[in-house]
Amino acid sequence: MKIVIVDDHPLVRKGLAAVISMQQNVQFAGEAKNQREAMLVLEETQPDLVLLDLKLADESGLDIIKAARRMGFNSKFILLTSSASREDFLKAEEAGVDGYVLKEALPEELLYAIQLVGKGRKYYDPTILENKLREEAGSLTDELTPKEREVLIELGQGACNREIAAKLFISEFTVKKHVSQILAKLRLADRTQAALYANAIGLAKYEPITTI
Repeated sequence: MKIVIVDDHPLVRKGLAAVISMQQNVQFAGEAKNQREAMLVLEETQPDLVLLDLKLADESGLDIIKAARRMGFNSKFILLTSSASREDFLKAEEAGVDGYVLKEALPEELLYAIQLVGKGRKYYDPTILENKLREEAGSLTDELTPKEREVLIELGQGACNREIAAKLFISEFTVKKHVSQILAKLRLADRTQAALYANAIGLAKYEPITTI
């Protein structure tokens, strides 16, 4: 896999090149510090993947991606940035990035992102992914009725139907109906996924009972 690095800081480019050299199936093909140089390097090397900074002095890495797409380059793009803002991420998604990695990531994380994107998949930094999940979850959980939300919280805390029925003063049959509606509205397969989902978005916190 041939990789090109685009960053306006020489030390960052050298550091990334060193990280890339840790992988046997990855070849450092070239580097650039701005859009003009980047387009020349892309034309010359035809890389499989480009690692580029979101902000390049007074330019944007997104402009490079858009220009490369217009010119028909088939390279995949991973953005390296210090920005975890929702606005920057949405712009990156709109530009069609294949990966979004924060500069605070460990070398192993970057290498994992490279391998994943190289196989045709997307990679988003865990911090970005968590924020994305919470936003999507917010819109989905808004579809739940107050009672369904209560049931979801109980599922997230590991309660069975009988326990939920007793706590919410409803029948077990009603609990089953609520669970069915929750799964349908949140597009989940089973109650285990619902429990994990409730914990992932911070709606519930499962605390297993321990014995001494």
